[in-house]
Amino acid sequence: DQMIALHLIDSLSTIPYIQGDHIIDVGTGPGLPGMVLAICLPEKKFTLLDSNGKKTRFLTQVKMELGVDNATVANERVEQHALAGQYDHVISRAFASLQDMINWTLPLPKENGNFLAMKGVYPEQEIKELPSEVFVETVHSLTVPHVDAERHLVVMKRKGSE
Repeated sequence: DQMIALHLIDSLSTIPYIQGDHIIDVGTGPGLPGMVLAICLPEKKFTLLDSNGKKTRFLTQVKMELGVDNATVANERVEQHALAGQYDHVISRAFASLQDMINWTLPLPKENGNFLAMKGVYPEQEIKELPSEVFVETVHSLTVPHVDAERHLVVMKRKGSE
């Protein structure tokens, strides 16, 4: 039960904020939140990126067995991902500090795209340390049933794309 609440429902809590059609989940690990979102939002396209071959092989198997045709699995480092400017959302969960996330993924969103970082407690210090190229558009407090811990979704945009 704890696994379902902590990981699956936590991933699902971002659905109201997924407005665009093409999403990349950086550092997806076992497919959180990307594979969960791809299953629930079949009309959208997801790229699940992770540098760990074992994790991407697992995701490729999940994709095949469940028939998740709207997900592409990419086994590479985020800095090497070639599809710059292609994504409506760059999402991550338990990936890196906000600063590192932005430094590594800055070229990935479309002009009006955004960065969605799933965090636990409100990341006040990380927000202060954000690179000057981005700003925090909003921070949503996420409610995950049966989880007492704080959950937040930090929405960031590149300056000039407001």
